[in-house]
Amino acid sequence: MSTESALLGVVDVEMIPHVVLGLYMIMLLGIGVAGYLKSKASEEDYFLAGRRQGAIVTTLTIMATFFSSGAMLGVPGLVYKEGMAFVFFALNLPLAGAAIYILGSRIWKLGKARGYVTQADLLTDYYGGSSLLRVLVALVGFLYVLPYIIMQIKAGGYLAQRMFPDAKAIELLGVQFDAFRAGAAALSLLTMLYVLVGGMRTVAWTDVIQGSLLLAGMIIAGVATVVAMNGPKAFMRQLTELPHEALSIPGPSGIWSPWKLMTLCIFASLASMIQPGQWMRYYAASSTVILKKSALVFALVLPPCFLFGVMLVGLGARALYPPAVIEGDLTPHEMIGSRTNEFDQVVVAMVQEQVPALMGPALGAVVVSIILVAIIAASMSTADSNLHALSAVMTRDIFGRFIRPKASEKERAWFGRGIIVVTTGLALWLVDLDKTNPDLKPLAMIAQLMFVAMAFSCQLLPVTLDILFIRKGTSAGAIAGISSGILAVFFFTPFPGMLMGQSAGAAVTAITGPMRALFDIGFCGLMVNVAVFVIVSRLTTPPPPDHVKSFENDLKDKSGRP
Repeated sequence: MSTESALLGVVDVEMIPHVVLGLYMIMLLGIGVAGYLKSKASEEDYFLAGRRQGAIVTTLTIMATFFSSGAMLGVPGLVYKEGMAFVFFALNLPLAGAAIYILGSRIWKLGKARGYVTQADLLTDYYGGSSLLRVLVALVGFLYVLPYIIMQIKAGGYLAQRMFPDAKAIELLGVQFDAFRAGAAALSLLTMLYVLVGGMRTVAWTDVIQGSLLLAGMIIAGVATVVAMNGPKAFMRQLTELPHEALSIPGPSGIWSPWKLMTLCIFASLASMIQPGQWMRYYAASSTVILKKSALVFALVLPPCFLFGVMLVGLGARALYPPAVIEGDLTPHEMIGSRTNEFDQVVVAMVQEQVPALMGPALGAVVVSIILVAIIAASMSTADSNLHALSAVMTRDIFGRFIRPKASEKERAWFGRGIIVVTTGLALWLVDLDKTNPDLKPLAMIAQLMFVAMAFSCQLLPVTLDILFIRKGTSAGAIAGISSGILAVFFFTPFPGMLMGQSAGAAVTAITGPMRALFDIGFCGLMVNVAVFVIVSRLTTPPPPDHVKSFENDLKDKSGRP
């Protein structure tokens, strides 16, 4: 009897996704409990796992935090929509690895020497302990984290729709839960629970599993796509037959100019590596040696996996299921989605269509379920990291500094857990609002959320580089630069039109539109930030020389050991 026949005889094919997903959820909860049992009753242990993470855990947790639903759903959706133009976005991966090697190791040295836990601990300490600067850094963290959590929850809803297309809606407390709502709620609840229970240790351990699943899922998806198109030669031939606009810059939509792609690759990668969750992972590593090993693995392993398992899948989908222009709008093939903004489901549609055809219904259902769980893992591994990081930011930088400076560690721990619950609830509400209100365009596509989040995170880059390498800035310059950068990014997003009305929004777009057409919005905000930072710093008093010298000495430490 064949393996396929044996599986069909033992397991109902329709139950396979339920079984695989159930086992995955049980495993995550078990890891959460194990992390709790091993943890110690201290903030440093909850937020940084005692600063003792080794090479494997550090590498996989950095990878898993970097690769989100944006990478597994949003990016292939853009490749499907824009063709070869957006494939160049993969260049951000080696740059991100270099950022871990160069920036991460220096951040670790200062964090270890001075006991830092959050971004603001380091940035405000160097610039004299300004309360306003601490609030601004916390605000940047919030503006990065919330969009990222929203996009992970959206991904959970999309995946539930695909995994359980025939599921009937359930009414609970007067609310109708269809597959999307149930999936979004389940991902939110499960992620929230294990972060609440185990802190950084549990987040890192689950990231090891999720990162491994993620890499395996990318490879399987890439293989299935190439095989479905009759091998590498036929795959390449079909790509060459794509329409000219899908094979050239600026792509079918005409928005991906070379300058925009270049600034996006450079500054998106740097922004992703100095966001709150990654910053805390630098502190949590046991040594700079560990971080540098992680950087090398990141730069060497992820790019080929990403190109093969994400970019090529998006291009293959465009060849197999080409989009169409309907009433002037580029719309995905019916196998992908039904609305103009439903490009995010390309990878899911491809594996569901192609893998069972290659492997048979039973074995194919198992493999498809594993790949979909890998995409869920990408979402959860980023959501947990961001929830955990935001909890640390709000607890230490806001609650512990301004609301209850004398609070006990127990009080701070409960406040941090409350932040996790509130943020999860807010993100889930915004996702549901987006689903029920099709006019809420800023939340329409996962990739849009990813770019806005990275644009805000990028505004901490000037002060980070100043502290780590230049040391010429001032507290006033840092405050003015970050404030102006945040404001500039805000005007490059769709939010001015939502808040000030269509006429005001159109006026803002008339000013920002030409720049946005040429450059990434994070880069546009960064240029304003740098100009203000430099000018104000030249006109204001720098930190005392002996204070600056002490940071230089800490950075010169060559050991990099615990």
